[in-house]
Amino acid sequence: MPKTIIISNRLPIKVQRTDNGLSYETSEGGLATGLGSIYKTDDNIWIGWPGTFFNDEAEQEQVTRDLSEQSMHPVFLTEAEIRDFYEGFSNETLWPSFHYFSQYAVYDDSFWEAYQQVNRKFCQAVMERAEPGDTIWVHDYQLLLLPQMVRKEVPESTIGFFQHIPFPSYEVFRLLPWREEILKGMLGADLVGFHTFDDARHFLSSVSRIVGLTSSQNLIDNGHRQIMVDAFPMGIDYEKYASLAASEEMKEKLNEYREALHDQKVMLSIDRLDYSKGIPQRLRGFELLLQEHPEFREKVTLFMLVVPSRDQVEQYRELKETIDELVGRINSSYRTITWNPIQYFYRSFPLEELSALYALADIALVTPMRDGMNLVCKEFVASKLDQSGVLILSEMAGAAKELSDAILINPNDLGAMVLAMQEAMVMPEEEQKLRMQHMQEILKQYDIHHWVSIFMNRLDYIKIKQMSLATEYLSEEERDDLLKAYKKSGERILFLDYDGTLTSFHNNPKHAKPDGELLQVLGCLAQEEGNKIVIISGRDRKTLEEWLGHLEVDIIAEHGVWVREHGKDWKMLHHLTSDWKTEIRPILELLVSRTPGSFIEEKDFSLVWHYRKVDPGLGELRARELHNHLQYLASNINLQVMEGDKVLEVKNVEVNKGLATLRWLEEHPHDFLLGIGDDRTDEDMFRIMPKEAFTIKVGSKRSLARFNLNNTVEVRKLLQSLCS
Repeated sequence: MPKTIIISNRLPIKVQRTDNGLSYETSEGGLATGLGSIYKTDDNIWIGWPGTFFNDEAEQEQVTRDLSEQSMHPVFLTEAEIRDFYEGFSNETLWPSFHYFSQYAVYDDSFWEAYQQVNRKFCQAVMERAEPGDTIWVHDYQLLLLPQMVRKEVPESTIGFFQHIPFPSYEVFRLLPWREEILKGMLGADLVGFHTFDDARHFLSSVSRIVGLTSSQNLIDNGHRQIMVDAFPMGIDYEKYASLAASEEMKEKLNEYREALHDQKVMLSIDRLDYSKGIPQRLRGFELLLQEHPEFREKVTLFMLVVPSRDQVEQYRELKETIDELVGRINSSYRTITWNPIQYFYRSFPLEELSALYALADIALVTPMRDGMNLVCKEFVASKLDQSGVLILSEMAGAAKELSDAILINPNDLGAMVLAMQEAMVMPEEEQKLRMQHMQEILKQYDIHHWVSIFMNRLDYIKIKQMSLATEYLSEEERDDLLKAYKKSGERILFLDYDGTLTSFHNNPKHAKPDGELLQVLGCLAQEEGNKIVIISGRDRKTLEEWLGHLEVDIIAEHGVWVREHGKDWKMLHHLTSDWKTEIRPILELLVSRTPGSFIEEKDFSLVWHYRKVDPGLGELRARELHNHLQYLASNINLQVMEGDKVLEVKNVEVNKGLATLRWLEEHPHDFLLGIGDDRTDEDMFRIMPKEAFTIKVGSKRSLARFNLNNTVEVRKLLQSLCS
C-alpha cells in the first residue's frame, strides 16, 4: 500500500543523552502537531535528524530501533556536518539571505559542499524506504536540493515541498552563488508551497530569470511536467491552545502572574533570539512610548521572553548584548520602587506557562523585520477565550496576510509602532472583542489540520493533471507498431511542423533553411504512393514556398491562414483582415527599441516578436509584460496572443493549426494519420486528431500527443525509417 514519507531537517522528537541513558523529548512545534495525523498512521514514516550526533554504532542502532516504533527514521549527522551544513550553509548562508539580511550571509564553498553532501544523505535515507506510488513531502530550507535528488532516483514519484521561511525577491536571491542549483533542486517537486503569495511570486520570478522557465497561472512547465507553485498559510492547532487556556493548571498560573503584576497592563513579546525578529526595534519603540506618553508609566509592563539561540555566533552574541543594554537602560531610566517597565527573561518557558502569558497579556507585540509566517501571534489569538486583547503585528510577517484585524505596522517605523501601542492601550473593549472575534474565526477555519489537508489535496491534483498531459517516449515496440500501421495503410496523411520539429531553432529564423538530409527525407516520403505530406507551420507562405515548394508536399502556412496543395494555387482558409496591425505594430516596435536583440517578423495576417537573442531574464520579463498588455487589447479586437519558443505571435482569433488540420481531414480520406510538432501551437493539431492517430510531441513529455521524441534528430530518424 502506498505510504507518505515526511522529510524535515529535524524529527519531531529530540534524542538526548542523560546519566540514565538515552531520553526522547517530544517537540511541541506546530509542524509536529499537524503532521502527526499523517506519519503516525498506516506505514507512513518521518525521516529527519534526531538532534544529536552519535559516533557509537550501538547507540545508532538503538536510536533507530526506538524511533522506528514511533514511525520515525533518523538520519545521523557527524559533528562536521552539523557545523558546516546546519550551522554553516543553512543558518549562515540561506537564513540571512532569505530574511533580507544579506550583509550577514557567508558564501563558503566548504559549507556548500556539506549542504550537498547532507542532502544526498537524506536522499539515500528516502531511497531505502521509498516504494513506487509513495508520496514524499520535503520541508524547509535545509533540504532545498532534496526534491530533485529524489526525482532523479524515482522519476515518477509524487513530491511536495514546503518552505517555512520567506523566499526573497530576485534581486536578493541572485546574490547566492549557487542560486541556479537551489532553484533546480526545488523544481524537482510537483508542488512547491510557501506561506504567502508574495513568496510564491518571488520564487516564480527567480525561476523565470535564472532558470529560464516561465509560468502561467502559477504553473511552471519544464518540458517534462507541470510544477504547481502556490501559497498555503500555515495554521496552528487552535483547539489545543484554546483548551490549554481553559485548563485549571493555566488558571492557577494566571492568578500567580496577576498577583505579581498587580493592575498593570501587560505587553507580551515572545521570540527566539534572532536578528530577523526586530527585538531591538521593539524595545526602542517601547522606550519612546514611555518617553512621549508619561501617562502610561507605572501602568504598563513589557513582558519580554527571548528564547536562547546560537548566541555563540557573533551576530547573535552582539544582538544579545544590544538587547541586554536596551533593557538595562530602559529599566534604569523609568523604574520605580513598585514598578519595573520590562520583565525580561532569557530562557524558554513550558507550554503551560506560555498559555498563561497569552491569557494574561492585554497586548501582544509581534513585530519581526521579516518572518515566513509567525505562529506566536496565532497562539495569542487562540488563547484569548474572553476575546479581549490587542495584537500589534508586523506587515513583514506572513500572518499579516490573514490577521488584518490586528494593528498592522512597519517595524522600521518607530513612530508608527508608538502610535500602535498608544492605540492598543486605550482601545475600547468592544472594539477589542470585535477584532479578536474576526481573527479567531479565521484561525479556527484555517488551522494546522486544514493546512495539511489542502496541501495534500493540491499535490494530488497536480499529479492527476500531469498524468492527463503525460506522453510516453516512442519506444522501439511502439515504433514497430507505427511502421506496421504505415505499411498496412493505403491513404496516409503526415502533418509535420517545421521549426523545432524538422529542423532545429536558430537565432536568426532565416538561417533555418532545409538541409540536404531533410530535403531527401521529405522527397522520399512525398514520392511514396498513398502519402500526403503536409508541412503545417507558423512561417509565412513565401518562405515555405521558397524552401519547400519544389517538393511534392502540401503546405499550411501561418498556422492555417494560407493553404496550398501541391500543384495548386495558394488560398485562404478564412477571410481575414490585417487592419489591426496599425494598432499593434507600434507597440512591438517600441518593445524592440527597448530590448536589444529582439526583432519583429511580419506575416500576412500576424505579427511575431522574436527574443531568442535577448538576455534570458530580460527576454522573459519583456515577453510577460507584452503578453499581459496585448491580452487586454486583443480581447477587444478579435485577436489572440500565442506564446512559442522565444516568440510571441499576435494573430486573428479564428486562426490555429487545429482548425486547419480539421479542414484537411474532412477533405482528404485517410486510414493512417501521423502528426508531429514541438510547441503550444501544435497542441491544437493534436487536440482534434482521433485517438488512434500517431501524435508525437518533440522535446517535451507534457502534451496532448500520445508519444514524445527528444529532438529533431530523432524525428528525422523516424521519418527515414518510413522511407526504407
